[in-house]
Amino acid sequence: MDRLCDEILQLIFYELHDPTPFTLLSKRLYQFSQDPYARAHYFLNRYGPAQAVFEALGRGKVVNERVLDILMTSGAHLSRYLVQIAIHHYFFTQTHFVKTKWTRNVPFPVFLHFMQLATTRYGEIPREKGQDDGSLFLTFLKEGRHPPSLKSISWETIRDILEIYKFIPFSTKDPIMAQFPLVLAVEPRLLPYAVANGFCMDEKYRDFVFRKMFESSSLSDRTAESIADNVRELCRLDPSMFLSRTVAAEICMEARHNEVGYGALKLLANSGDLLFELPTLVEDLIKLFLKTRSLTLSSTQVNLRYLFADFPSSDPVVRLVILLTAFLPVEREPGTMSCVPSLKAKLDPLKLGSITMADMLNLLIHPFMDRYHPVFDYIKGELVTSEGPKGLHQDEIKIAVGKVATRLLELDCKGKLLKKLHDGYPHLRELVVQAVMDQQVKLDSLPDSEDTEACRSYKANLCKDNGFFVNTSDYFWGSSDVGYPSDGENVEFESGTISDVCKESNNVDTLELGPIGREALTTMINREELLPARSRRRTFNYHYNFYNHYEYLPTDYLSVAKWIKNDFGPKHRLTAVFMTHAVLNDNSSVLRHYLHDPVTFPVPLTLKHFQLLSRLGRAANYNMFAAIQNGAEFFHNEEDYISSKSDYSSRSNKNRYRNSISRPQVSVVIDCIPSTSSNANTAPTGKKRPRRIAAENRSYHIPDSDDEVDAMEVDLQEEKVNLNLVNHLQLWIKHLGDLQKTEQAKFRERRKRAGNDSNADITKTEFLKTLSTNLRALRKYADDKRKASEILDAPASDYEDDEYIYKSPRSKKRRI
Repeated sequence: MDRLCDEILQLIFYELHDPTPFTLLSKRLYQFSQDPYARAHYFLNRYGPAQAVFEALGRGKVVNERVLDILMTSGAHLSRYLVQIAIHHYFFTQTHFVKTKWTRNVPFPVFLHFMQLATTRYGEIPREKGQDDGSLFLTFLKEGRHPPSLKSISWETIRDILEIYKFIPFSTKDPIMAQFPLVLAVEPRLLPYAVANGFCMDEKYRDFVFRKMFESSSLSDRTAESIADNVRELCRLDPSMFLSRTVAAEICMEARHNEVGYGALKLLANSGDLLFELPTLVEDLIKLFLKTRSLTLSSTQVNLRYLFADFPSSDPVVRLVILLTAFLPVEREPGTMSCVPSLKAKLDPLKLGSITMADMLNLLIHPFMDRYHPVFDYIKGELVTSEGPKGLHQDEIKIAVGKVATRLLELDCKGKLLKKLHDGYPHLRELVVQAVMDQQVKLDSLPDSEDTEACRSYKANLCKDNGFFVNTSDYFWGSSDVGYPSDGENVEFESGTISDVCKESNNVDTLELGPIGREALTTMINREELLPARSRRRTFNYHYNFYNHYEYLPTDYLSVAKWIKNDFGPKHRLTAVFMTHAVLNDNSSVLRHYLHDPVTFPVPLTLKHFQLLSRLGRAANYNMFAAIQNGAEFFHNEEDYISSKSDYSSRSNKNRYRNSISRPQVSVVIDCIPSTSSNANTAPTGKKRPRRIAAENRSYHIPDSDDEVDAMEVDLQEEKVNLNLVNHLQLWIKHLGDLQKTEQAKFRERRKRAGNDSNADITKTEFLKTLSTNLRALRKYADDKRKASEILDAPASDYEDDEYIYKSPRSKKRRI
């Protein structure tokens, strides 16, 4: 260590937060640490020129007059604001953000030399309370949105503070550090002076600054031209500054309420000062509302139609969203009992062109559309076809209703609309029954268990786990799927289907210009101001990454599977089909309702469900094993409990199943065999008078004895009863155990065929893993229950002496 040169020692010093322990290692290190040049450059290299003086004043035992002189001549930044705060802190005249001793550790002669250096540089320094440069800066920010006549501090004063007195926050703990970029939003002309003082605009401040530029304020007399000029000036002074898509989308979200900011955005778009196309941004923004609950808000609907009127688009997704904004809130007018006048008043100004049958059917299958009257009213009166007159005939509407109802069966969140269609169109019941029965799943119809890729990708059509958020491209119809002729004028709108557009939009990379969200500009500004100032912008666009994955569903939606069970009954064939699909798709919400709903009777669970999962190699849902543990009856398949004689589809019988859950572990089957007596074939005799019978009965029993009680007992002719106990839990364990053995044999065979092939997949299937785990738990539960029942069924003893336990007396200790 003693042989190292001074330059190497300096580099070591710069990396230490507290060099004191290091200086005590040797005399050479101690003598090196006493050098004023080494001390001054330690603060410069460790903390940078902007914070070097602030950190040096906090080390009072290290700083002397020579160290201060070297700091000033070596480029350390000294602002008048720092001198004012240091004087206030040293003489206890005003409390600022510094809560430690800081300058009070500096000897008075050294601090006096520091004030002399500041006086030489800046002359007379204001020391009054509230007159320091930081207070003036904060006052200017508070009055930034006021008219010039109401401002107490002009921008020229702030310019002089920055240019002459070198104002800049001198510590990261200073609250002004987080507020400093705001001055650029109020007055972009101050940016060159701030950069000259060492300010560096970080990209995390970029959106923050532009939000404040476009902020809506009722007290301001700003115009769209002035905002656009400020944006251009700021981008000219700093090439790294640009208006991102994030802020532009937020401005568009309040276009109706912030007309000045929205007008400035359109001016920038027309002049080519934006790095993106504003019509494309509006198109992408409207697409976001295809799968969000905020589409049902009236303010959002009005704003989206306002944006579409300014930037029309032929995109099918945008077209569907705009149609939803018109059809969702509409109600039938009392006088006409039709929704057509209200719909035409909203749609005609938008110039959407002719509405097609594909548009109408896509409206009906959207998750938030739970009323069919507005759509069918428009179809009857205004739908344009290539055949001539407007509207469809009643037979064509029935076909459309059947097509929609069949499609709604596959969308689990559309139970409310399906129920309304079912009640409004009686012919749908047979169609629904036939459509569901066509979806029956048999073991042979599943992919082969050896084809792992096909088994992994297999999905049942019913009881899907609300995959609208993920699989948007497969959700809606295209014009070719509907099968209805459309008007030729609307060909341009049908150039691409919703599925194609959704797939193409996923490939667009616009992250460099910022992601877009559904929040308004005012909402984002308020959210930032609610957070602590020092941690306000530690993360970048944190709020766009965590959307609720179920906000694309209505809050009070009715599951189709739940409606099927309530309307047809838990032991109907349709309910059995939905149960099978829920098991295959691992739909936990449907299985929980079918198996554990405390209000209705549960849907039976069968061994076939486990066999289907075994074929696909998928894990069984925990609700299935919980139902077995709670006492579910054992059935091989649905044919065991479905009765062909019972009409479960009758609406009058559907309330019969709404009972509390009562699932016995043991079923009791009683066979009654009438007993035959020896005199069964004898002729009946007449009745005798009771007094004569008592006189003929002679006995010598002692009164109040046990013999008298036995004698009073009458032997009646009772029926012989045979109890056949069926333990469903043991049946489940037995058959699931056999299924487990079969799966284990397949696994051993697969491992044997693989041999030494390292690329072969010889892992256990997910079904075998979950079955082994839960079957072990079921066996343990059955064993514990058997032991508990044996203790309860043990015969009680008639002798009280059995409870007595003889204990030998304790021997007395002899005292010696």
